[in-house]
Amino acid sequence: MGRGKIEIKRIENSSNRQVTYSKRRNGIMKKAKEITVLCDARVSLIIFASSGKMHEYCSPSTNLIDILDQYHKTSGKRLWDAKHENLSNEIDRIKKENDSMHIELRHLKGEDITSLQYKELMAIEDALENGLACVRAKQMDVLDETRKNTKMLEEDNKQLNFIVNQQHIAYENAREQMDNGYQRARDFSSQMPFAFRVQPMQPNLQERM
Repeated sequence: MGRGKIEIKRIENSSNRQVTYSKRRNGIMKKAKEITVLCDARVSLIIFASSGKMHEYCSPSTNLIDILDQYHKTSGKRLWDAKHENLSNEIDRIKKENDSMHIELRHLKGEDITSLQYKELMAIEDALENGLACVRAKQMDVLDETRKNTKMLEEDNKQLNFIVNQQHIAYENAREQMDNGYQRARDFSSQMPFAFRVQPMQPNLQERM
């Protein structure tokens, strides 16, 4: 007896659903690989599980971008709007410019220049000479600025030393004046009498007593 026909509907049991998904996914992947080899077809297959996990297969002779471009041209359907298309073109342009700059940088370093023509080598030499002249000019500017700053620091140092010197002189003068004043006070105190006669405030006070 043959197998009964399976009703195509969502499998409610999650474990059975996962097992069925895994088996059928592998079967579809196998068929895609077989048709690629047997019929020289270009196949691109993308499967997303309910969990969001992605599985994909693409024929070795092509890639997903080429498949989508061919689909876009053949079907006439727009897979993305003009904004995204312009953005893609801008990205391609930036990538090309970046590659070109990397090539120029290698040439300036003296790398990969064996295939260059005479005019291209002369252009590189001119660029290096101009760059060297700019570097030397910048070096002179930095050197002049360093000398200027050094001179200003020296002048500031001289000014600070002068101020410190003046303060030291003023301190010594003040100290000398204090010492002289202290000496004069000692001399004056040594000349004063040791005893004084007390005079009554009222002369007739003794007579009354």
